[in-house]
Amino acid sequence: MSLLLEREDATLEIVDDSVLTICGEADFDSAGPLAQAGRHWLAEQPAQTEVSFDLTGVQIASSAVLSVLLVWVRSVQRHSLRLNRVSLSPALQRLMDITELAPLLPAVETTCAEPARDRR
Repeated sequence: MSLLLEREDATLEIVDDSVLTICGEADFDSAGPLAQAGRHWLAEQPAQTEVSFDLTGVQIASSAVLSVLLVWVRSVQRHSLRLNRVSLSPALQRLMDITELAPLLPAVETTCAEPARDRR
């Protein structure tokens, strides 16, 4: 596990060397730093690297978090990476359903799950 960003309201870490993981209250204040930190990490990965996004630890669903997710998806495409899985919290899944953004996620699998453990 490698910590990329630690804020009072949210953290971004790499789990299992390939999973960008957000925990906390990712909102408009933290969205920019989260997007930037994730984008930089993705840019450092070799082409064809398989990556995943885990947002099951996001406590508040907002359009700001969806913006972070879309920035990361563009980075995956720009750097010729492979997006394997996107795991969403139930609140984020509902927001994704309402906004009909799921088709924009080129993941092999998009799942909705409760966080596996409390990471904070």
